[in-house]
Amino acid sequence: MKLDWRLGVIAGIFMIVFTMYPQIKMWYLRGDEWQGHYAYNDIDEVAYASYVKALIDGRPRKNDPYTGRDDSPDSPQPESLFSIQFAAPYTIAIPARILGVGAPWAMTIAGAMAGFAAALACFWVLGRLTGDSWLAMTGTLIVLAGGAIAAGEGAIGELLGTGFSYPYFPAFRRYIPAIPFAAFFLTIGFIWKMVGSEDLRRRMIFGALAVVAFGYTVFSYFYTWTTAAGWLACIGVLWLVFGSGNRKRDLASFAGVGAGCAAFLAPYAYLLSKRSHTMDDVQLLVNTRAPDLARFPEYIAAAVLVVLGLAIAFKVIVFRSKETIFALSFAIVPFILFNQQIVTGRELQPIHYQVFIGNYVAALAAVATIGVILKQSGVFESAKWKAVAAYVALIAVSWGLIECKYTVRVLDDVNVARDAAMPVGNRLTQLGSGNADVRHQVVFHYDIAEGDDLPTIAPQSVLWARHQHVFAGVTWQENKERYYQYLLFRNYTANDLAESIKGGDFVSSIALFGWGRHTDRLNSAYKPLTYREVDQEAARYGNYIDSFNPRNSPDTMLSYAVIPNDREVDLTNLDRYYERDNGEIVGNYLLYKLSLR
Repeated sequence: MKLDWRLGVIAGIFMIVFTMYPQIKMWYLRGDEWQGHYAYNDIDEVAYASYVKALIDGRPRKNDPYTGRDDSPDSPQPESLFSIQFAAPYTIAIPARILGVGAPWAMTIAGAMAGFAAALACFWVLGRLTGDSWLAMTGTLIVLAGGAIAAGEGAIGELLGTGFSYPYFPAFRRYIPAIPFAAFFLTIGFIWKMVGSEDLRRRMIFGALAVVAFGYTVFSYFYTWTTAAGWLACIGVLWLVFGSGNRKRDLASFAGVGAGCAAFLAPYAYLLSKRSHTMDDVQLLVNTRAPDLARFPEYIAAAVLVVLGLAIAFKVIVFRSKETIFALSFAIVPFILFNQQIVTGRELQPIHYQVFIGNYVAALAAVATIGVILKQSGVFESAKWKAVAAYVALIAVSWGLIECKYTVRVLDDVNVARDAAMPVGNRLTQLGSGNADVRHQVVFHYDIAEGDDLPTIAPQSVLWARHQHVFAGVTWQENKERYYQYLLFRNYTANDLAESIKGGDFVSSIALFGWGRHTDRLNSAYKPLTYREVDQEAARYGNYIDSFNPRNSPDTMLSYAVIPNDREVDLTNLDRYYERDNGEIVGNYLLYKLSLR
């Protein structure tokens, strides 16, 4: 069957609109005051953007944009989740460097292109599976625009009064999981082509393409490649047991795919063995064998399995057909994702499966199952089908716009503030021009969100940032001490810190105790903070600042301070250790050069 790719392009254009919506909203809010920044879709994007900026600047794969530490023979750096997952950022950074595009525009363009590519790839899979381009277009919009609701997240919580509107289109957080998302669908599509081909040469070609697509996900995002691996294992077993093809030939084909995938996993395992010792703690790896059957994607998958079972029982669809087996494989995958720890004994932030990939697989299973049933019913030949498909597609688009409206506004204020801070980053870039040691100049940025974002714009390192601990350049203890200094220069006392955390200060909770002690969403071993732990940490902070001497911490000696000029700020402690120059007004900030007293 020949697909009508014009319909796929229409779905892709809508995904460009959805992925560009935060940026369009920022342009609207900022108007003529827009300073050139990108609007982020998720607060974690600042870390990814900072890494992309470092790669655009020509820094090595193992770099830490927050501390300025790069891998070198004299100072080897451990692997981090960024350096291991290098394929996606290099996909952005290499063209950006060639074309002279900065990180903000690179992030904006990459998000739009990721949405378009994912739509085309999903359209291709659904089109081949169902044999109908209109179903493929409509299904693509349902899967991609409905990803948040399939996770039980997004705007639906606020609309039903059960939660708040977050996150925004989770699959399109840049650059992961957005960039490798299309590769996941391509893996499925190439396997479909492989098992459907009678020609050995074509089988080998499509098998090899599936391996390459899988390999791209391996070096892009953990949750994407493990989902792809789970699906490949599932479809392999289902096809060999229930497929109607030549089993000897199919076994050889899947064995070849498995060997090719293993070839990619071998170097991945090597890089993983060189990871920082703090990486497991940061990523919240938990040892458990407890089943997890209460995730929203699993509810969807369970419903799909019931529908498939009934359709097979009543002979609406053929159990051994290629389409049915693929739809069945999609429905089984969510249960594999959330319960693999029963076998492996290890669980790694299953919420990421729920919002970044498992939900989309569950939605794909639902759409594929509906498509298979409709295909067998012959409804695609009806004169009214296109009108029905267009109407359902319009509903999906409308829901996508609702997701945009409710979930993007959560980040409006911080995106405006980040853009307003762009002139400071640009000025620091000018000041660092021609300085070979610029990465080791340290900036104290008074504002948290803007400081977290600074390495995306400026080449200097920062004293502390909210996402600093996710890189391998600092140990957990060093990250805490940097935060101690940050609090010191903001005139926090030990008592201030204790009262702040007890009052719900999630920034301090994460900085000093880790993400796993802030929320129960990330791992099953969550334990809430106790007042005793908070008081003990505050006491450690008090002891640290009592004996603090900046000369004892050369890596954090400050070169610049960025202070807001729209409110009163007490700089008593900063002035105790550093001498400020007269400063210069840059946008909404005062930029000071500092020297030790």
